[in-house]
Amino acid sequence: MPSLFERPGSMNNKPRVSSAHHHGAPCTRTHQIGAILVVAATFFFTRLFDQPSFASPTETAESSPGRERGYGPHLSLKIYVYDENEIDGLKALLFGRDGTITANACLKGQWGTQVKIHRLLLQSQFRTTKKEEADLFFVPAYVKCVRIMGGLNAKEINQTYVKVISQMPYFRRSGGRDHIFVFPSGAGAHLFRSWATYINRSIILTPEGDCTDKRDTSAFNTWKDIIIPGNIDDGMTKDGARIVQPLPLSKRKYLANYLGRAQKKVGRLKLIELAKQYPEKLESPELNFSGPNKFGRLEYFQHLRNAKFCLAPRGESSWTLRFYESFFVECVPVILSDQVELPFQNVIDYTQISIKWPSNLIGPQLLEYLASIPDEDIEAMIARGRQVRCLWVYAIESKPCSAMQGILWELQRKVRQFHQSTETFWLHNRTIVNRNLVEFSHWKPPMPLP
Repeated sequence: MPSLFERPGSMNNKPRVSSAHHHGAPCTRTHQIGAILVVAATFFFTRLFDQPSFASPTETAESSPGRERGYGPHLSLKIYVYDENEIDGLKALLFGRDGTITANACLKGQWGTQVKIHRLLLQSQFRTTKKEEADLFFVPAYVKCVRIMGGLNAKEINQTYVKVISQMPYFRRSGGRDHIFVFPSGAGAHLFRSWATYINRSIILTPEGDCTDKRDTSAFNTWKDIIIPGNIDDGMTKDGARIVQPLPLSKRKYLANYLGRAQKKVGRLKLIELAKQYPEKLESPELNFSGPNKFGRLEYFQHLRNAKFCLAPRGESSWTLRFYESFFVECVPVILSDQVELPFQNVIDYTQISIKWPSNLIGPQLLEYLASIPDEDIEAMIARGRQVRCLWVYAIESKPCSAMQGILWELQRKVRQFHQSTETFWLHNRTIVNRNLVEFSHWKPPMPLP
């Protein structure tokens, strides 16, 4: 099965035909010679810029790895993963101040992507143990989990990140541009309070593209960061052994459902009220996550599969795990979050597999629209969703389609052949030095930071 991320062939641009009539001077031999020279010059410069920069005359595509990097036809990158014992403070970001939090405990919930991406990169064929040959550097941390479980408070997380970064010469070399951080929850990079000072140029992997509800600025930058899928319950992503199987459309009780807490959010409150007005069309049960009436994961997915459309409104932030879960119970996701950012937009046309409805129009009009959609159209959207949902699964690298494959392709587009920062300088012999003309190989931590 070919990868969804294989680079398509370039499109042939048809020449533009002009209908204008020219009434200039007649074409002479001088004009003909001039035209030939223009064509020759155009051909020469086209060939020149088709070649890789600084390539020798004898260099071929096979001997020029630069041609295969970034936007090449296949994956070709090297990622260095920092070891927990390599840098003082990194263990605390992974396991808490006392080292009592385990990676397995952090696999649960939305923050599980921090653990899964870390583990998959450790096993990856694209991992290198040599910093000097690395294209990118991965900084492992389970800070969302560590924070939730009391391993570090917000102040300690901030101080520890700064301490860790100050011990990374390669971070200093590029100003962090080639370093990767994962922030797996709606808070995004705001988990590191000083992110805007220290890692504002780094590559951030996050499911959250907008987090401005309680903050003046979003930590997500379209041009350098990567939206990743949320962490779906493993019991729903295993082929042939899912804890809940989809129902035929004819067996589903509801037109739509919303399974989530109100959290005093306008869109969610509207849906809960709408469900009271149209209980036969829209299901929105009260979710209890503790006590005798606790809503377990099995009950959750059994309810989720019982509607044709799964409504996904904004919560504390713009993204919602419900969007990704809907593909595995095979209901069509209806996005009710105007600022949402979705992953892998270079290969997925979301108009074919989902609906996005203006959040200000949540009301009877929404239910009327959904009820007007023929079942055959719903089935077609569900079928197309089956083809791409593999991109939501954090599977081993040998799988031709997975979230990790998608992330690696996105990372490859971030690879730079050259590294610079405001504190990086270079000499005529290609020696990298700092502001005091100390060679890079002699840079000693702690590194001065912005």
